[in-house]
Amino acid sequence: MLEIKHKDDGKKGEFYIGDNHPHLAEIVYIWAGEGVFIIEHTDVDNSLRGQGVGNQLLDRAVAWAREKKVKIIPLCPFAKSVFDKNSSIHDVLK
Repeated sequence: MLEIKHKDDGKKGEFYIGDNHPHLAEIVYIWAGEGVFIIEHTDVDNSLRGQGVGNQLLDRAVAWAREKKVKIIPLCPFAKSVFDKNSSIHDVLK
């Protein structure tokens, strides 16, 4: 299992795998006011494709949103498609 790390500076943040830039995989978000963040971008390196890494990153973002009691606006096409297909995560959908 790959270690998913998280950083947030109060304006933007990311859930990511790998220590170097560019990360091996990442979901990047920006804060859109109090209690709402926008997932802007998801990227997974070719070496990790087909292993469900994007879904793992999104699962971590959803778990964090639940923990912090915040909502998500999924502008990223990947994140939006997962939200569209999976009603079990709509509790964090803005």
